[in-house]
Amino acid sequence: MRIRRINLFHVAMPLRDPFETSFGRSIHRHGVLVMVEESSGEVGWGEVVADEGPWYSYETVETSWHVIRDYIVPRIKGLEFQGPEGFWDVDIVRRIRGHNMAKAGVEEALWDLWARMNSKPLWRVIGGVRDRISSGVSIGIQESLEKLVRVIGSYLEKGYQRIKIKIKPGYDVEPVSAIRKNFPDIMLSVDANASYTSEHSDRLRALDRYSLLMIEQPLHYEDLVDHAELAKILETPVCLDESIKDPHVARSAIRIGAAEIINIKPGRVGGVAPSKEIHNIAERSGVPVWIGGMLETGVGRGIQVALATLPNVRLPNDISASERYYEEDIVEPPWILTSGGYIEAPKKPGIGVEVIERKLIKYTVKYIAI
Repeated sequence: MRIRRINLFHVAMPLRDPFETSFGRSIHRHGVLVMVEESSGEVGWGEVVADEGPWYSYETVETSWHVIRDYIVPRIKGLEFQGPEGFWDVDIVRRIRGHNMAKAGVEEALWDLWARMNSKPLWRVIGGVRDRISSGVSIGIQESLEKLVRVIGSYLEKGYQRIKIKIKPGYDVEPVSAIRKNFPDIMLSVDANASYTSEHSDRLRALDRYSLLMIEQPLHYEDLVDHAELAKILETPVCLDESIKDPHVARSAIRIGAAEIINIKPGRVGGVAPSKEIHNIAERSGVPVWIGGMLETGVGRGIQVALATLPNVRLPNDISASERYYEEDIVEPPWILTSGGYIEAPKKPGIGVEVIERKLIKYTVKYIAI
């Protein structure tokens, strides 16, 4: 496949409800959609999950736009690729340190394009083994425990298999206790988004009594050593998210015992190929993985669904229906939750959905064709 053109769309998608974590509250989801056009006219789509500010990551919409426009596109435009893996052989891609979110947007689009050109669903192209994936839901910090319980009840009624709540120092044991009082048997996990330190170990150990599936990223977003020490004293498994930047770090985290579970976010680690490599590293070590989310549109959700069909994805994923976050997604058909809390792997080629131009234009705040 030969790349003829790349289009970038900075979108701002209004969320149905504000989403609050330990590092902020969002009412819009900013991101960059990447459309790669092949010389035949076929196109593929990817998504940059960087937000408008450097909160979850140092990457932002603007830094990603800059890296893609000024460094990646000039070197891949006109190139002949034998497959999407060839993206990682391009000299400039190897030379750019970090900026995995920018890389992921382009790399994912190449995978979607390749699967469409071969008339196969992406999940089959990458070696998926199941035609539906287990879905969990992530719930932000709520204004009251009463509302938290109501919100959880509403998602359980929809069929989500696993509930995850955001926690932070001072908002942890109390909400978990309230949830267990009302829903004693549900699959429940917590996500700290790196908001604790080792000095909070007693607070984190207090969560052991609530039979949690995991505690996700409790300590510093770049730490491995302190997580390994924490894992020794907790009964609840420690899951790493932000710390797992790439396959190299994943291998190190597993080797020292810092990660008993890994949350693979394709937009964070660089796209499809690095996600598969992390999956394989964890599988060889007996460490389960699941696919996490960054409030993606239906484009990024298609990448998530494909990766969630891989064999070592053994826990419910943070992949929910389009309606979970958005009144209106930009793709058709929208992603929906089926009976029992599953999302079907699509039968159509590529990511299995089509970007609707009028919807894309509606939410686009900046655009460039290169």
